[in-house]
Amino acid sequence: MRHSIVDKLISEFDTGLRTLLAKPHSQRAHPDEDVADVKLTDAEKKHASALMRINHTGEVCAQALYSGQAITARNAATSKTMQQAAREETEHLAWCETRIQQLGGRTSILNPLFYAGSFAIGAAAGALGDKWSLGFLEETEHQVGEHLSSHLTQLPEADEKSRKIVEQMRVDEAKHANDAKLHGAAQLPAPVKFCMKQMSKFMTASTYHF
Repeated sequence: MRHSIVDKLISEFDTGLRTLLAKPHSQRAHPDEDVADVKLTDAEKKHASALMRINHTGEVCAQALYSGQAITARNAATSKTMQQAAREETEHLAWCETRIQQLGGRTSILNPLFYAGSFAIGAAAGALGDKWSLGFLEETEHQVGEHLSSHLTQLPEADEKSRKIVEQMRVDEAKHANDAKLHGAAQLPAPVKFCMKQMSKFMTASTYHF
């Protein structure tokens, strides 16, 4: 059964509301569930919470990006790839949000803004054609992987719970990038990659504080 663009928009609007307002759930066990929490200083908790807030907003952006791309994807297999990635990003949301709460922090107040922007970018990328949409997905996941690797070096040494979450997220993002490549992702031009990195830096800098 083929769905109209209106049906898809209604479905993705519902996804957006759930991403921003509902408490996310994970089908998989949280990566840190078997790791004992340790006492961190107030400064360490604040820093770790801010880093996990950045990761949470990154997953909000990814969810929106893939939802936008799934709407305009022309090939059923491409749309399925986007939807699978989005489902796993929802699990990442659950992991990050739970850890943020444990650290006494909060999620970013800028999430609705970043969701809307990412959804529009995803829809535009999908409209260019599936190979470019997949190329955008692949490059996004590469950049997210680099970003997560940097957080592993910035987290407090004793915060093994946050580290376990970030490590599993990095594994999942690498798989998403590889899946996109296997489905025929195009190599994005260098200027596009540069712009994506600049947008990522803006998101990181703003959500660390807000």
